[in-house]
Amino acid sequence: MSERVTMYTDGSCLGNPGPGGYGAVLIFGEYKGETAKNYKEFSQGYKRTTNNRMELLAVIVGLGALKRPCAVSLWTDSKYVQQAITQGWLKNWQKNGWKTAAKKPVKNQDLWRKLMPLIEEHDVTFNWVKGHSGHMFNERVDDLARDAASGSGLLEDKGME
Repeated sequence: MSERVTMYTDGSCLGNPGPGGYGAVLIFGEYKGETAKNYKEFSQGYKRTTNNRMELLAVIVGLGALKRPCAVSLWTDSKYVQQAITQGWLKNWQKNGWKTAAKKPVKNQDLWRKLMPLIEEHDVTFNWVKGHSGHMFNERVDDLARDAASGSGLLEDKGME
């Protein structure tokens, strides 16, 4: 895995549930500006979803856009996403038949199941960044997610419970 990628992701929901969107930024190598070929942005809005679903979908879309295995430094302001990986929740949910420690069904299983093979394909380090703290790329993905949630062309979130 020679290619290094830095990824920033965010999800937004206008009401929870409500219209929502995700944003993801991928930087291949050193940042050379938003118009450089090594910089990509992704976003999409949905009619009715939740914030956590959009946080997960941002990661799925970003990792899914990679054409070969990469070393990914992923930055999210979602402790839900970051801690599920770094604290082993995802592995425990899978081991426990997709039940939480409280024996309740894990929410967003459809998205967690889509994320798992992507994590296995890439060498991903999940990092947390404080939201709305002025970090340039975290602010950018927040703008992308919010704009997507309030934009036109909203899709159906077919996995929404």
